[in-house]
Amino acid sequence: MAEETKGHIEHSKSDQRRGLAGAMPRKLNVTMMGAGSGFTNSVLKDVVLIPDSVGGELRLIDIDAERLELSRKLMVKVLEAVGEGDKWVIRASTDRRELLPGTDYIINSIEVSGLACVRFDNDIPLKYGISQNIGDTIGPGGLMKAMRTVPIWLQILRDAEELCPNAVVLNYTNPMNIMMLAAMRVSKMHMVGLCHSVQGTSHMLAGYADVPYEQVQWKCAGINHLAWFTEFNGPDGNSLYPTLFEQATDRTSKFATEEPVRSDMMLHFGAFITESSGHLSEYLPYYRKRKDLLDKYTDTGYRGEESFYANNWPTWRKNQDDYRTKLFTGEEEIKPERSWEYGAWIIESIEKNQPFLIHGNVANDGCISNLPQDGCVEVACLVNANGIQPTRFGRLPKVMAAICDSNMRMFDLAADAAIEKSKHLARLALTQDPLTAAVCSPAEIFELVDELFEAESEFLPGFK
Repeated sequence: MAEETKGHIEHSKSDQRRGLAGAMPRKLNVTMMGAGSGFTNSVLKDVVLIPDSVGGELRLIDIDAERLELSRKLMVKVLEAVGEGDKWVIRASTDRRELLPGTDYIINSIEVSGLACVRFDNDIPLKYGISQNIGDTIGPGGLMKAMRTVPIWLQILRDAEELCPNAVVLNYTNPMNIMMLAAMRVSKMHMVGLCHSVQGTSHMLAGYADVPYEQVQWKCAGINHLAWFTEFNGPDGNSLYPTLFEQATDRTSKFATEEPVRSDMMLHFGAFITESSGHLSEYLPYYRKRKDLLDKYTDTGYRGEESFYANNWPTWRKNQDDYRTKLFTGEEEIKPERSWEYGAWIIESIEKNQPFLIHGNVANDGCISNLPQDGCVEVACLVNANGIQPTRFGRLPKVMAAICDSNMRMFDLAADAAIEKSKHLARLALTQDPLTAAVCSPAEIFELVDELFEAESEFLPGFK
């Protein structure tokens, strides 16, 4: 466990608003930004399944009226399926200012110009030799997604400061680190960035170690998609890493072939990392800079396939809408089960004063002492009626901190570029990207960024 906790969100009226631990004393207004996304029916279903809930309003906001209407109809169906229709009112609008007043929780899952720009984000860098697997959180693709998304995100937060200043903001939108870093620099809203890679990876490692998940004990800290399991122990307190190292050393094992990059990083740097092998390879200068390395360390799909996201994301988006339509029509079953997404568990913990531990993306401010203090880190956070309270992890092993730090320098400049709408800062940000710097000269990087800005100019208003 962590050394100490420090408050991140203060609720001066928590006793009046939440009453005794375990109670749900008030109706809630939960607002979903980007409600046309597939997150809506999952996370909001989790919210309505909170035990002893007294209901309230589910407020759906999206600029795409067609997808918004699908989400609205589906949430009506979800409420019927789980037997909570008498407690909750559903409101939907394409105008966020209509629904933000009185909001208690904002769940952010917006997508800005993704369909229109996914090929630019992937194909233009590929001309310069930069191979991306996902390309939405770091590298050229992540940079451009940030330049399109952060300005809209900051507008949402400005409206929230005016219309619902006491709301807690739960962000799911990527690029997570840049989104949160920019928000921390300009907004006073209480917020945390949420990802499921810690939950997913800890479950996966327990499986490879052949230990029931409920019996493993672990510590994890770093940055989003690059957090390290510095400890991973069994019920007796002994490390499970020897078992994992033995499997990783055999490069024909299921562990090594399913996670070629993550298992190799573990062998060389001493701990396992939270993001899938293909996506992780984009955060590093080691694996994607030559064809022979790509052939050796990457494989199909999330194991590192070149252009995997760009080639498949439009289809995934359509399939998600088709699946939600089938849930609405009854062709697919709506199961009354809660997911492991943190959103609803956070709401329940705050409202019931019921302690719960998450891993969230927050301001560093002493959480990890050997990473930039003005950066964004992913650490364990205690949640209760006092809000979301990041814990102090201490020092990461030096080499692990150095690898995180290399990414944070890129994020630092990218956040400023998005805030200031500065093309030049965006150029400088990409010079600090580990993979891009391993492939391109500074002159090539400047040229690449200029080409990306030209191709996506209609989605980047106001950039200087």
